[in-house]
Amino acid sequence: MMKEFTAFLKQYGVVGLAIAVIIGGKLNALVGAVVDGILMPIVGAATPSGNYKDWVLDLGNIKLAVGSVLGAFIDFVIVAFIVFWIAKKILKEETVAKK
Repeated sequence: MMKEFTAFLKQYGVVGLAIAVIIGGKLNALVGAVVDGILMPIVGAATPSGNYKDWVLDLGNIKLAVGSVLGAFIDFVIVAFIVFWIAKKILKEETVAKK
């Protein structure tokens, strides 16, 4: 039974996927820390109130948290760009190695 389980893991690349998920999670945490600790304070300093997280669009009874959405959007764009860049570098190396 253990041999079957090991064969299953190898056949479907489960270990590689698990490693990718772990690295992706840590990369997300790193990028989130860079965005929250470095980039967004710069954005906050450029705004009149000084704190982007407090930006709220008040529409009567509705309050839209524009600042937190802006932070999440910038975080997403940076993570997506870094993942794209890493994937492009890795895939480029694979195509060069195949030739």
